Amino acid sequence: MSYNDNLKLVEDKISGAVARSHRERSDVHLVAVTKTVDVAAMEKLYDLGIRHFGENRADVFAEKVEAFAGKPDVVWHFIGSLQTRKVRAILPYTRLLHSLDRVSLADEIEKRATEKMACFLQVNISEEETKHGFNAEEAIAFVKAQNYQHVEIIGLMTMAPNTDDEQTLHHVFQGLKALQQEIEKLEIANVPCHELSMGMTNDFEIAIEEGATFIRVGRALVEEN
Repeated sequence: MSYNDNLKLVEDKISGAVARSHRERSDVHLVAVTKTVDVAAMEKLYDLGIRHFGENRADVFAEKVEAFAGKPDVVWHFIGSLQTRKVRAILPYTRLLHSLDRVSLADEIEKRATEKMACFLQVNISEEETKHGFNAEEAIAFVKAQNYQHVEIIGLMTMAPNTDDEQTLHHVFQGLKALQQEIEKLEIANVPCHELSMGMTNDFEIAIEEGATFIRVGRALVEEN
């Protein structure tokens, strides 16, 4: 299958999930995860209408941003685990950070940023030992205690367990949605928390059904069969 075929299939699945959850297609932003492909492949996706790109390595991220310098309509997402020492390198280019997973990272962003940085608080909602992020209680405590000027918590992000059990996936995504609504109701300055970044190639349809506003899709878009 070509990239065009891949995108059509992904869009069909998004449309189905949106319809099942009585939402609008405009409610869901498709972020193309391009960590495994080069600039030429990204150009193909851009030509097909993709504008949101997600990268997870700071060094590659900067190179790809430079390659797309002539396309100001591209929205750059940093989606990987971010080392504190790499914050300075990615800040000038990142529109949305999906992996704010610890207080020290928020402190470094606050120190380095000159304007607001839109961040998703990474929540380990399934409390798996192998995953980064705050648990639900820590997330609430963090947003209540924070007093940042440049770190804006626009929403929550999670990665679901690697499973085909749809009931488990629904449960995890429902848990993140409930936490997002709980934090949103607190009406804390710099914590609007309206958004949900959840769902990848294997589970984005279920994530949409449970309220995802950003889905991070890589393999389904860039695999060529």
